[in-house]
Amino acid sequence: MGPESPTKTGLPWLIILSGCLISAMTFGPRSVMGFFQLPMLAEMGWDRTTFAVAMALQNLFWGFAQPVFGAIADRYGTWRVLFLSALLYSAGLYIMAIADAPIWLHIGGGILIGLAVGAGSFGIIMAAFARNVSAANRPLAFGFGTAAGSAGMFVFAPITQGLINAVGWSDTLVYMAIAMLAIPVLAVALRGNAQSGAYASTDIEQTVRQALREAFGHQSYVLLTTGFFVCGFHVAFITAHFPAYISDIGLDSRYTVFAVALIGFFNIIGSLAAGFLGQRHSKPMLLVGLYLSRSVAIALFLLLPPTGVSVIVFSITIGLLWLSTVPLTNALVAIMFGTRHLGMLGGIVFLSHQIGSFLGVYLGGYLYDRIGSFDPVWWISVALGLVAALLNWPISEKAVDRPSPVAAE
Repeated sequence: MGPESPTKTGLPWLIILSGCLISAMTFGPRSVMGFFQLPMLAEMGWDRTTFAVAMALQNLFWGFAQPVFGAIADRYGTWRVLFLSALLYSAGLYIMAIADAPIWLHIGGGILIGLAVGAGSFGIIMAAFARNVSAANRPLAFGFGTAAGSAGMFVFAPITQGLINAVGWSDTLVYMAIAMLAIPVLAVALRGNAQSGAYASTDIEQTVRQALREAFGHQSYVLLTTGFFVCGFHVAFITAHFPAYISDIGLDSRYTVFAVALIGFFNIIGSLAAGFLGQRHSKPMLLVGLYLSRSVAIALFLLLPPTGVSVIVFSITIGLLWLSTVPLTNALVAIMFGTRHLGMLGGIVFLSHQIGSFLGVYLGGYLYDRIGSFDPVWWISVALGLVAALLNWPISEKAVDRPSPVAAE
């Protein structure tokens, strides 16, 4: 017998609030990693490629980890995965703080933090939301979760820069490591797996192999996954290298804090707006508009003179577009396949995002060390935004055709 159908159409606010706080805590520290680049490299004597490799590994392991942890959360429960995320995050930040050789920076700041964010990122939180929120309200709930990650970016930017100035980059990382241990307490409200929750067991029963075969045979899912690569390329390149770029063009360090804080603040607005609009308008067409707008914003930023005003205007604009793709993308996956394997299938889409992130971060550092400029990667970002818009155009916003349910044994 299925679960009792909820009589209310509102959101389960305790679950939403807990998930939002966790999103802020997991996304906040990794979004300010760029603040550590220049002071760490100046003290340790490493080049920018060394730091870029660590951040590229972080994004890559985040990507590969998310579908694995998503599948584990679907089966064994969200709380267990978030508890593991907290331990990995704390360990990674501490190892990064005491790293005395590039290998430890790559292990702590790269691999461990990447695994931690994969275990505690949007896909895990949104899968928990999805099984407790009606289909009509999912874009809005996903918008709240994404906006909370942006709020973490907004909050952590001034705190991180202030701590670096006050106690140094190493101690700042130690304080962050301690803070991550609060995640398991916040995660209690999200306990349960894919078969629990008010809206979970109405989905078709499938094995993991059946779910994967169905997803990769669905054209819209493949297009969505491919296009999300571009989102990762954009945001990871800017996250890792924009603070250094601001310094390179001769602006005061306060513009770095302004820029990251503005991106985080306006991303809150953009993510919530995407959630609201996704309830009323075509999600694929909204994604087309977002990717096109990113290309235009980046192109104008490069063509206009680099000034403090241009940095602020660009930060506001790109903030509105920053993670607005996330609630729309996750909502489309839920529409296509339901919530039964959403943690895993959403994680695979996000893997594509993180492969893009790996390339964006790595190319930024590599090309800068070779030619002394980030401009080629900026222009690659413009071109990729146009490609992503074309990929999202033909996506169909409807459930996959299933001739008959897979009967439970």
